[in-house]
Amino acid sequence: MSQHIHALEEELGVRLFDRTGNRVRLTDAGKLLLEYARKGAQLAQKTRESIAEISGDLRGELRIGASTTVAQYVLPTMLGTFQKRHPNIRLSVMSGNTEDIVARLAAASIDVGMIEGPPLTREVHVEPFLDDSMILIAPATAEWTEASTINPSDLATLPLLLREHGSGSRRVVEDALQMSGLALHELRIAMELDSTEAIVSAVEAGLGVGFVSMWAIRKELLLGTVVQVQVRGLEIRRQFTLIRALGPDPVGAVGIFWRFALERDIVPASTVPKVITKTNRQ
Repeated sequence: MSQHIHALEEELGVRLFDRTGNRVRLTDAGKLLLEYARKGAQLAQKTRESIAEISGDLRGELRIGASTTVAQYVLPTMLGTFQKRHPNIRLSVMSGNTEDIVARLAAASIDVGMIEGPPLTREVHVEPFLDDSMILIAPATAEWTEASTINPSDLATLPLLLREHGSGSRRVVEDALQMSGLALHELRIAMELDSTEAIVSAVEAGLGVGFVSMWAIRKELLLGTVVQVQVRGLEIRRQFTLIRALGPDPVGAVGIFWRFALERDIVPASTVPKVITKTNRQ
C-alpha cells in the first residue's frame, strides 16, 4: 500500500498525505483526489449498470421507501410484476409516514420514495405516478344506512378519526376541510392513529368516522363492514408521488423502477360498490 501511495504521489508531483509524528492526514491535494476518486467510482458503477440494463442482465439492490398507504395497498402488486421482469434486482422496502420517507431519502438510506402527495421540501425530484381519492367512511350501522348526503358543517358534530401529524393523508384532509370552510378547531377529533388500517378498524368498531384512500377500502366496502358517506361539495383528490435525489435521470435499478412506476397502468383490483350515504343532518 505504501509503495502504491508513493508511486501515485510521484506521478502527480504532490504529497497526498501529511505524515506528522504518529498521525497521517490527507493534504489538500489528497482531499481533492479523494473527491474525484469517489465520483469516478460512482460513474464506473453507473456505467456498469447502464450496460447491464442494455444487455438485459441488470443486477443490484433497490431500496424503496413508501408511505403507509402506498406500502400496504399499492406497492405489493407493483413489486410482484417488477420482480418477475427483473429477478436479479434485490428489493428492500421500508415504510413510514410521508415525513419519514422524505427524511430517509435525504439521509440516503433509500434510493427512491413513494409518498402520498408532494413533499414539504424542494430538495428532492418529484413526479406524480398514481391518482387517488380520499373518501369518508362510517360504521355499517342503522344510523349510517340511509341514502343521502351530509354537509361539510356536519363533520363538526361527528367523532373524527385522523392520521398522526406528519402524515401526507392528514395534510390533504385538513387542507380540503379548510377550503370547504370548516375550521380545524371546530373538528371533534376523537383519535389520532398511525395507519390507514388502524382508522378502518376503528371505524368498523364504531369509534367514529374517518377519511381514507379509495385504494385502502375496497374490501371493506364490498363486505359491508363500513359504508361510504358523501360530503356535499367536498371531493378530495390527490396524487401518489415518486421522489428521488436531485440530479440527472437515474440509471440502473433506480432508473428501471422509476420508469416502470411512471409507465405502468395501475387500476384497483375490484370495483367499488354503490355508495351508501346518510340522511341530511339538521
